[in-house]
Amino acid sequence: MSILLVVLGLILLVIGGEYLVRSSVALSFKLKISKLVIGLTVVSFATSAPELLVSLQAALNGYSDIALGNVIGSNIANIGLVLGITALISPLAINKDFYKFNWPVMMLVSIMLYVFLKSGKELNFLEGMALFVCLIIFLVVLIRNSRKDAQMDLEEVDDKLQAVSSFKITLWMLIGAAALYFGSEWLVRGAKDIAESLGVSQRVISVTMVAVGTSIPELAASVIAALKKEKAISLGNLIGSNIFNITSVLGITAMIQPIAVKDERLLTSDIFWMLGFAFVLIPLVFLHKRFQLSKLEGLILFVGYALFVFMAFV
Repeated sequence: MSILLVVLGLILLVIGGEYLVRSSVALSFKLKISKLVIGLTVVSFATSAPELLVSLQAALNGYSDIALGNVIGSNIANIGLVLGITALISPLAINKDFYKFNWPVMMLVSIMLYVFLKSGKELNFLEGMALFVCLIIFLVVLIRNSRKDAQMDLEEVDDKLQAVSSFKITLWMLIGAAALYFGSEWLVRGAKDIAESLGVSQRVISVTMVAVGTSIPELAASVIAALKKEKAISLGNLIGSNIFNITSVLGITAMIQPIAVKDERLLTSDIFWMLGFAFVLIPLVFLHKRFQLSKLEGLILFVGYALFVFMAFV
């Protein structure tokens, strides 16, 4: 029953996320927001909604290890699993904005998260607000840079959504909201029950199963793009997703409900894995004169992720 709840929860989160993205973009077009801003803000916020709902639901129910583990594990999975598999299928070219802007911001907010959690063993309202302010600054700089540089990686925005009726937008939003609510509720409950039945901590299930589940949309999109030999998911967008997870998901959750660290291993092990995966991207990128992530680097990231999952259960 617990596994069924997790599977149904993940399916609803994927459906809810998709409908929320569509309705948000369509509404933004109606409000005459530029396509650039829609791609950099609206789509990014909407695609982070499943992680936000899962972490918020977990924090409100008192399962703060799931709230934290979901984001930390998701950030590890985005680099080790999603980026690793994508690079294994097709090498990824690196834009200079990656190491000049996106990567430093990701490292900064990751270190901020560690310092905040280490100092008081919880993420409180003010710390959540500080993370969220970092997101606002990041987006302002990103939009300003994007207007100057046409080569910057942008989220895809579907032009067809300009013609969607107000009724359809409302219906999509309601479907998205309901699917996200029930999906997060079932996923959190199922994850807690699985942890109890396997005799492992909620933290282990959240940094592995829950985190991979909320990263499935990114993984699917990346693999499909790589197999079709299209421009695979850009490194900029993937790093942006990690920045959003910390500043938006944990930032907003902490402003609504402080997130306490119950399992010390989140601070003594998991967060160091997250920082390590983030940091190692720089030496991997600079191994090549052409600035790309090849199949070898993809294999290194994937093996590293498999090792992390193994160590989490051990």
